[in-house]
Amino acid sequence: MLAKTLALATTVALLGHVAAAETFEVQMLNRGEAGAMVFEPSYVAAQPGDTIVFLATDPGHNAAAIEGMLPEGVETFESEMGEEFSLIVEAEGLYGIKCTPHYAMGMVALIQVGEAVNLEAVQAVAMRGKAEDRFAEALAQVQ
Repeated sequence: MLAKTLALATTVALLGHVAAAETFEVQMLNRGEAGAMVFEPSYVAAQPGDTIVFLATDPGHNAAAIEGMLPEGVETFESEMGEEFSLIVEAEGLYGIKCTPHYAMGMVALIQVGEAVNLEAVQAVAMRGKAEDRFAEALAQVQ
């Protein structure tokens, strides 16, 4: 009887963790509240196991990792142009995201998963154009 109770408790605990995962939607826009060529929202605070869905609200955009702005062990990624893209975030840290063709125009986003364990590495990456200003705004939100 005790073994069955322990097995049931373990199953409930595991399912509770799965059910707690959240999904965040980020729109890829030609024009948004912050101006032209933006991700909205441009900052997301997530937890390990959550899913970030990049919605191709306007065509001609993608979601790609910014080199040097991923937690250790996370593989780089780049979605297809104009396609919805889902990213399940498992590792704690900061994930720098860009739209490849509109990077210099400031189309960047920052995903924080749990603790910002790679903050110094992310801050050390040189940005270009308007991306530098918009990314600074996102970094100011890091908790």
